[in-house]
Amino acid sequence: MADKIFIGRRKNAVARVILRTGTGKITINKREFENYFPQKNNRDQVLLPFALTETLGKYDVYANAKGGGVTGQSEAIRLGIARALVDINPDFRKVLKPEGLLTRDPRMVERKKPGQPKARKKFQFSKR
Repeated sequence: MADKIFIGRRKNAVARVILRTGTGKITINKREFENYFPQKNNRDQVLLPFALTETLGKYDVYANAKGGGVTGQSEAIRLGIARALVDINPDFRKVLKPEGLLTRDPRMVERKKPGQPKARKKFQFSKR
């Protein structure tokens, strides 16, 4: 069977995720999971779909993440894993959907406007 690639996105981060039956090894950008995400909260985000579906340690994850920051990449990988789990077993949808793991977070950085230093900040007003 050919591996299916599942895409996850968050902010400017894009993750391509492949799930294979295995021992629970997670590789991100050819690096160990613990080395790529040293912060525990980012690792927990990635493992959340497995914890909810009680499949922790049953699948190996191979992910390529690019763009954005560390949190964006971890949540993009989380979305890719959740989509892959639903493809493997459609019954997982009932567990993952209420937790919001199958919804792509649409929030993006607002663009900078001309005549302003940032998106909403204004230059200091001087009366004289």
